Amino acid sequence: MSKPIRVTIWNEFRHEQHNDYIKKIYPRGIHGAIAKSLRQQEGFKVTTATLDEPEHGLTERVLKNTDVLTWWGHMAHGEVDDAIVKRVQKRVLEGMGLIVLHSGHFSKIFQTLMGTTCNLKWREANETERLWVVQPGHPIAEGLGQYIEIEKEEMYGEFFDIPQPDELVFISWFEGGEVFRSGCTYTRGRGKIFYFRPGHESYPTYHNEEVLRVIANAVRWAAADGGATPVFGNAKPLSEIREKG
Repeated sequence: MSKPIRVTIWNEFRHEQHNDYIKKIYPRGIHGAIAKSLRQQEGFKVTTATLDEPEHGLTERVLKNTDVLTWWGHMAHGEVDDAIVKRVQKRVLEGMGLIVLHSGHFSKIFQTLMGTTCNLKWREANETERLWVVQPGHPIAEGLGQYIEIEKEEMYGEFFDIPQPDELVFISWFEGGEVFRSGCTYTRGRGKIFYFRPGHESYPTYHNEEVLRVIANAVRWAAADGGATPVFGNAKPLSEIREKG
């Protein structure tokens, strides 16, 4: 029997505590909604962490025991300690998967790993979003149809200042006319990264079964799959090097 994938769901958890409207949508927080969904499936061992916990809930021990970390933040990106960002970056380079959700595009960890501003256009106008699957054979798109339709969402529009993705799984179209690269994969070091766009806090997006399916698929995809351990630094020869005259 294979070992479960150890998932840590990280959430800023500010809007849900201070805004009654958002609290009604996510009474246990966005992290609670995602964790509940993943716990209902086989193969996941799920824990949560939030900004205001000591070390943001991301201690050395927590990260050591995390195969995949999901990240949602919005209003307090600047409050994330730089030392914790470096800690998370180190674990990604070592092989931990990272799933960055919605406004996590402006998080310190995503900007650090991308090396760009990660800026974009946005508009909150209750408009329909249609996420088209543009790589139907990708494991992150497993079980989906041609597209996911979300009745009301915040718009993100191009240009999205990110590096060219390794793979593009979803492109969004919005009712107002914009399009957006909404499902992007990357590799940094030994770690797999997936950015997934939908999930504005004032909409019930993380109760959408297809959105939650994508997150579950992405966690499975991003989980470390072994392989050889790289060795760095000065290396002694494996066999004798003959002196050459």
